[in-house]
Amino acid sequence: MEKIGQILMDLDWNPLFISLKTGAAATVLAFFLGIYAAKKVMHAKPGLKAFLDGILTLPMVLPPTAAGFFLLLIFSTRRPFGAYLYDTFGIRVIQSWLGCVIAAMVIAFPLMYRNARAAFEQIDVNLIYAARTLGMSEWKIFWKVVIPTAGPGVAAGTILTFARAMGEYGATSMLAGNIPGKTGTIAQKIAMVIQDGDYMTAGVWVIIVLIIAFIIVLAMNLFIGKRMKNIRRW
Repeated sequence: MEKIGQILMDLDWNPLFISLKTGAAATVLAFFLGIYAAKKVMHAKPGLKAFLDGILTLPMVLPPTAAGFFLLLIFSTRRPFGAYLYDTFGIRVIQSWLGCVIAAMVIAFPLMYRNARAAFEQIDVNLIYAARTLGMSEWKIFWKVVIPTAGPGVAAGTILTFARAMGEYGATSMLAGNIPGKTGTIAQKIAMVIQDGDYMTAGVWVIIVLIIAFIIVLAMNLFIGKRMKNIRRW
């Protein structure tokens, strides 16, 4: 216990802060992009819907390193798009915190998209028809009827997206690297200390991750359970 206490006192907490802010930023992006994509795919023709669904779900089934490879092809300053971003706007994605966010968002995006789409598909269309008869615009119907009704599913997708983004390793390592204090996340820190043979420090970080993951899952279950209880009462 004394050794664990000493490790905690000497621990560099930057990986935790980097992981938390990366997860938060990636979740915000995935939230709006996932909801938008789910809404658009739902109204697409069957053939196009199947194609788009496959493309948008690919990051979930691909190895993270494969996704990282594609991101490198896109954002490398040696490639047209990456060079354009850097030369025109001074935006460098490779070896930067922005790279952490983009990689985490891409990997976690399917969780937000699929949960949002599943929640939207379970909505009673009569609610939407009733809102239209009251003269509500499609924009208001979506944000004031669809989103609240699909709340539990959207909330589950958001929480799972944050958890996945915060723990991302493969694509983040390839796109953003492991720069201490800049792009070094918890997942990268665990891998690094294990390579150094410091299993005690790695265990401390794993326990921290387990506590955070448990809090996230508990919050999701409590929120969804409360919403479902209110729906039953209604």
